[in-house]
Amino acid sequence: MRWKGRKQSTHVEDRRGTTVRGGGRPLAGGAVGGLLFALFRRGSGKTKMIMIVGVIAACLIFKINPISLFMSVPGGTSQVVQNSYTPSAKEQEMLEYLKTLKGDNEIIWQKILASEGIRYRPAKMVVYRERTTTPGGIADAQMGPFYLPVNETIYIDPSFFNELATRFGAEGDFAQAYVIAHEVGHHIQKLLGLTDKVHSQQGRISKTDYNQLSVRLELQADFLAGVFAHHAQEKFNFLERGDIEEAMRAAEAIGDDRIQKHSQGHVQPDLFTHGTSAKRKRWFMRGFESGRLADGDTFSIRYTDL
Repeated sequence: MRWKGRKQSTHVEDRRGTTVRGGGRPLAGGAVGGLLFALFRRGSGKTKMIMIVGVIAACLIFKINPISLFMSVPGGTSQVVQNSYTPSAKEQEMLEYLKTLKGDNEIIWQKILASEGIRYRPAKMVVYRERTTTPGGIADAQMGPFYLPVNETIYIDPSFFNELATRFGAEGDFAQAYVIAHEVGHHIQKLLGLTDKVHSQQGRISKTDYNQLSVRLELQADFLAGVFAHHAQEKFNFLERGDIEEAMRAAEAIGDDRIQKHSQGHVQPDLFTHGTSAKRKRWFMRGFESGRLADGDTFSIRYTDL
């Protein structure tokens, strides 16, 4: 992937030189952490209990230590302090890469949304190491990249990309670009009003039905990542041989069925929240081949046909 030399985003905050000590209110984990927090803030007691059970189930599926996600009781205190971190040349290049990809997304989505008569505002990106603070509590590196709707911010510890390559066999700079574009896709959904519509159904429908809404939201974010790639290729000519295959390997690696099979030896479709590997690949490619927002309505298609 050709990425050097282009305009970088000014909406990226580098927190790698700080760390969080002590407790503080924790943030629910995983790539849906932002979604869970937004729901938890306004949910009823019953809704909160359902969410807690759901997070515990997610910990079992993804083999995440629950203690790392619920590190303290509400009302605890935390302190952000400077650390002795000095980035290596490779780590600093990663920051430059993230700034460039974020800038690419801003340029492309501003143009796309303007053509649809939709007001665009860029999301913020926070790059951190190990732990950082959010409006919802403490974010932990084990949670992976996520978008927090409440403050329209993407949080990412770049060490996730090492795990993506070594644990899931999805290496390459365009595999990383797919991940970033997917999270930006969630921001576009927020701007389109789709995120709030999905959130509003929490507690009003069954857990299985809500999980299906989550799958629709995630597959659409994959589609939007493909739409970005389509238009970015037209504008920047940034793709190299094998880049799309890198994105496909990343999409396959993080499909619900693949992760469940890897972690527990069997698949439970009712617990899907992101979609199967095949569907994630298919929706990314649909966006990449089409480039049209109108072709990505995952909410009007029968669930079994997604």
